[in-house]
Amino acid sequence: MSSLPFAIAGMQGLTGLDFPGLVSAIVFTQGCNFHCPYCHNAHLIPLRSKAPLLDTQEVLAFLRKRAGLLDGLVISGGEPTLQAGLADFCRSAKALGYQIKLDSNGSRPELLRALLRENLLDYLALDCKSLPDLYAPGLCAKEDAQAPCQSLRLAQEAGLPHELRTTCVAPFVSAALVDALVPLLGDSPWFLQKARLTATMREKGLVPLSDEALEELRASASAAGARVWIR
Repeated sequence: MSSLPFAIAGMQGLTGLDFPGLVSAIVFTQGCNFHCPYCHNAHLIPLRSKAPLLDTQEVLAFLRKRAGLLDGLVISGGEPTLQAGLADFCRSAKALGYQIKLDSNGSRPELLRALLRENLLDYLALDCKSLPDLYAPGLCAKEDAQAPCQSLRLAQEAGLPHELRTTCVAPFVSAALVDALVPLLGDSPWFLQKARLTATMREKGLVPLSDEALEELRASASAAGARVWIR
């Protein structure tokens, strides 16, 4: 069981893909306040895991042994900003010399502000799910759908290296999202992510956008001045 209020459900000890330019480890936190029907980590959505959690101190011991061999630590989920021990965990990883990337849905800008104030983050990957009026009830309940935009502004104002990413599933992603989002992007890079068709999506009649539709969105956003790529 985790010895800090930081529920780690899984860990990947080595990745060269998830933190731009850095060889890293990834920890996956348990629990998310969104319930995206296309989530590729759906087992991490419940706040309480049926599987045993990893011991936080053992994870930190692993990171201590790999210090100097690994450069970065990715904190993903689930939604890491739900974890009361997130800042403490970041401080511990920073003390070991790690650069930290946070994967977040942006729903807790006040927590992000606190992390930025302490310089605990080196990179932020921020999810933009859809237009605000499609967040609830389709993707989340009792959440401020404007919060991700606030989180984006915080990263921009802090000069924190970051990216915005959108998993492209209809009806949540359309040309209307491009029109609404591009004016907020500034120089922030935006990645349109291909979605994998899941059984849950099939049951709900949701459709991943085709390669052709993704290219149309990319071209439209690029023409409007966005720095945008398909991933």
